[in-house]
Amino acid sequence: MKGIFPLDSFQKLRTPFYYYDSKLLRETLNEIKREAGKHEGFTVHYAVKANANAKVLNVISQAGLGADCVSGGEIEASLKAGFPAESIVYAGVGKSDWEIKLGLEKGIFCFNVESVAELEVINEIATAMDKTARVCLRINPNVGAHTHAKITTGLAENKFGIAMSDMYDAIDRAEKMAHISFLGLHFHIGSQILDMTDFVALCNRINELQDAMEQKHIKIDNINVGGGLGIDYNNPNRVPIPDFKSFFDTYARHLKLREGQKLHFELGRAVVAQMGSLITRVLYVKQGTAKKFAIVDAGMTDLIRPALYQAYHKIENISSDKPCDTYDVVGPICESSDVFAKAVDLNAVSRGDLFALRSAGAYGEIMASQYNCRRLPEGYITEDFNR
Repeated sequence: MKGIFPLDSFQKLRTPFYYYDSKLLRETLNEIKREAGKHEGFTVHYAVKANANAKVLNVISQAGLGADCVSGGEIEASLKAGFPAESIVYAGVGKSDWEIKLGLEKGIFCFNVESVAELEVINEIATAMDKTARVCLRINPNVGAHTHAKITTGLAENKFGIAMSDMYDAIDRAEKMAHISFLGLHFHIGSQILDMTDFVALCNRINELQDAMEQKHIKIDNINVGGGLGIDYNNPNRVPIPDFKSFFDTYARHLKLREGQKLHFELGRAVVAQMGSLITRVLYVKQGTAKKFAIVDAGMTDLIRPALYQAYHKIENISSDKPCDTYDVVGPICESSDVFAKAVDLNAVSRGDLFALRSAGAYGEIMASQYNCRRLPEGYITEDFNR
């Protein structure tokens, strides 16, 4: 089973490029709104770091999601795409002064603060600007996740967040700062999580913290649990939309929200990954000593996840229906790690065939580089081919 693509239109374009199925994106957004909307106080922000293509951001902003940003550039891109400033949250372990000033000038909803040192700097800048910075404190819950080690963020050994042992001191300091408005707590345990028990563990930890805070008469209005929901990279055609029902229901069942509390989510990969494919053209079919290589014009500069994380992306030869043969699919970059897949079965490959590397809508185009002086890939949405 292969994806459906406007192949005739693709033939006219310079490769490699990204294709974004905006129909699937809108269906995904509708499912998010439907499932989150069943629970009072649930608010969803889109994690812009996953894909900041301007056309994609515009579709997401029109759907009414907020924006989760990790840089000043992402704040600017979100505002340009139509996200209201009051729907933007700004996270990130290293916020520079100009980025903090930008957030204050634009009146974003809140800063997710990663350290007491950062809190002090935000207060200093806000004081100088005669502004009040709304903040949530990011707490490191020391909760693991069943995912790749490089995308686990909630363990004590990770660089993110304030240690639980320092939480009360940080809250006390925030509440005493004249230009800080303390809104609540922020958490994030990792990415590409498919085991709901990881989210249950986070809920349990937050419940413990809330009970302990109430003993100290500390009440908060907002809890941000980050994102982390994964997708099915093996079956992009059979499972194009993640299980948002189970995700939101897990928090509704296990997290003990207090009356009036709002629960914020920051979903990225789950929103955009399945709607995106990297389209690349076969340059050569090379017979090696022991295997065949399909050499394509896309490389690790266009999609770095396989080289960086050994990530899997389903590859489809969308130009051929011939019987299958086995290939290593490799790129043109002068690095041995520039390999998309080894020993993968594909419909027999010829020079000029187009491949689709599926589930590439998240952490694909946004992470592209110009190593080897290569051009950055273009990004197209469905509407670009319907004119």
